[in-house]
Amino acid sequence: MKNLNKNKRHILTHAILIITAGIMILPFLWMILTSVKTISESVQMPPKIFPEVIQWDNYSAVMKTLPFATFYVNTILMMVGRVIGTVIFSAMAAYGCARLNFPGKNIFFGLVLVQMMIPGQIFVVPQYLIVQKLGLLNTVSALIVPGVVSAFGTFLLRQFFMGLPKELEEAARLDGCTIWQTFYKIMFPLSRSGLIALGIFTALFAFKDLMWPLIVNISVDKMTLSSGIASLSGQYSTNYPQLMAGSLLAIWPMLLIFIIFQKSFIEGISTSGGKL
Repeated sequence: MKNLNKNKRHILTHAILIITAGIMILPFLWMILTSVKTISESVQMPPKIFPEVIQWDNYSAVMKTLPFATFYVNTILMMVGRVIGTVIFSAMAAYGCARLNFPGKNIFFGLVLVQMMIPGQIFVVPQYLIVQKLGLLNTVSALIVPGVVSAFGTFLLRQFFMGLPKELEEAARLDGCTIWQTFYKIMFPLSRSGLIALGIFTALFAFKDLMWPLIVNISVDKMTLSSGIASLSGQYSTNYPQLMAGSLLAIWPMLLIFIIFQKSFIEGISTSGGKL
């Protein structure tokens, strides 16, 4: 009887998970199907699920409309720049908050937490003024500079450093290592899973960032994938098949990144929640 009840619970659990996964996948399937429809089929009511004739021309048309090669390059540069800056600066700030004792340490970390609670839109005007004063408007650097410091990254990596044994630092100092050498030779490499998780988070946030690229860059050759795809949405009418085709062309790099690093990503998320 116990085994029967256990099997029923397993079946119910798997059924709920399968239904939930199907609900999550449904929008992606609809995007794929819409990308190969005609305009009339994409707006037909009641909705038409499958197209009568697959319209592969939507992909070639959207690639002729927008310079996707330039968008890919700008997006990759923005993601790489933000990931490198966030990982380095967040790791140093997190190590200081977790391991070092200095005046105002708790106040500093409290300010980091406060920044996480404030909507990012509040910082748009100050960031714009900073970028303007630096003369970086309408450049790829303008996409990178505001994203090289992350309160979330500092908080995330602080959890990793707090979970590492203090004996490692004591042994390093007995061997003559300075605080800086202890950080980058011992503590930094040991937080690899957290660094990878932060890198994936940062890349994801950078990839889906829409408002900031639209604000600082107006030239087509300086746009990212998100801002470029947004230009396909018209004020009065929208070519939905081309919009969905462009969206599919834009999202495949992030899917590839997640597939490659999913093990480290899941490990990093589970470890970061282990100790507060």
